[in-house]
Amino acid sequence: MESFGAKNMQSPPMKPYKCLLGTQILLRILATAFTLASTWIILTSKQTVTVFGLEMDARYSYSPIFKFFAFANMIGCAFSVLSLFLASVLGHKCLDPKNSFYMFLHDLIVMALLLAGCAAATAVGYVGKYGEMHSGWMPICDHVPKFCHKVTNSVMLSYFAVVFYLCLTIISANQSRQIRV
Repeated sequence: MESFGAKNMQSPPMKPYKCLLGTQILLRILATAFTLASTWIILTSKQTVTVFGLEMDARYSYSPIFKFFAFANMIGCAFSVLSLFLASVLGHKCLDPKNSFYMFLHDLIVMALLLAGCAAATAVGYVGKYGEMHSGWMPICDHVPKFCHKVTNSVMLSYFAVVFYLCLTIISANQSRQIRV
């Protein structure tokens, strides 16, 4: 009888674990959707206008920062799909805390990549909207508002994905605390 009670104390309760697994899967689905939407919006953002008789073209591909932002979101989306698959398969098969540690590392790296892309795009977007008078850079969003709105929406969606990955990182870190050395 004593050994039965010891076994029950060692195994974690299933209901909170299933709730956390469901939360992780939902957050991974949301992160996938938001990074996919952000990628789609930035890749389709372009506008051509005529200013003083000159044709001006604004595209994400003209800026290395926006290219980095687009690729960061593509990678984030791909890894979100991969982690969604792994979380659903591994989550139902075993309760090993080492898996949580690997998911923590994965979530932390993807969050850092997305955050770097968002920060870079935000900085360039700020200069595009307000300019930098000391450097002689004029604002361009007055001339290409459709492009600027699309980029703003894309960056905003990507920041939501960063928040989802922050939550996933916290959940994974909390679950990996149960690793016995």
